[in-house]
Amino acid sequence: MRKFIGLVACLYTLFVGAVWADPLSPPTGDVVLTVSGQVGVTNQDGAAVFDMDMLKVMPAGTYQTSTIWTEGEKTFVGVPLKALLEAVDADGKTVLASAINDYTVEIPVETVTESAPLIAYEMDGAAMSRRQKGPLWIVYPYDSDPAFRAEVIYSRSIWQLDRIEIAE
Repeated sequence: MRKFIGLVACLYTLFVGAVWADPLSPPTGDVVLTVSGQVGVTNQDGAAVFDMDMLKVMPAGTYQTSTIWTEGEKTFVGVPLKALLEAVDADGKTVLASAINDYTVEIPVETVTESAPLIAYEMDGAAMSRRQKGPLWIVYPYDSDPAFRAEVIYSRSIWQLDRIEIAE
């Protein structure tokens, strides 16, 4: 039931997301995410850059799920990847998501839905440190569907995310 409530909250937030503030004004804090490549909306040097406050004013989703990397069920809050792609007017077929250590994964845009995955910025109500796989972590609602417990999905669950490139 809690998983269903989390999904409903995510969808509701997406529906009312039209009231969120402009996320692409220049960042005032430390940049935590840079989105480049085939994007139509930018705010710095041909890319869309975000500080944490900018991400937090975007539509948010919530998952209550376990992961293979943490103990017990966790509550994740973050921006649905689909909402971020729409905010930057992404026009490509592949999301190349890269971590602080340059590890990169490919996520086909066609697999991104309104509700999955999230670019999580909170776990259990707190910001995530690098040690906790933060400050940004791409997560899926693993417990909600066996399809999210597949090796390909686990491989796309990149933590310490700091860059996204939209490619063909």
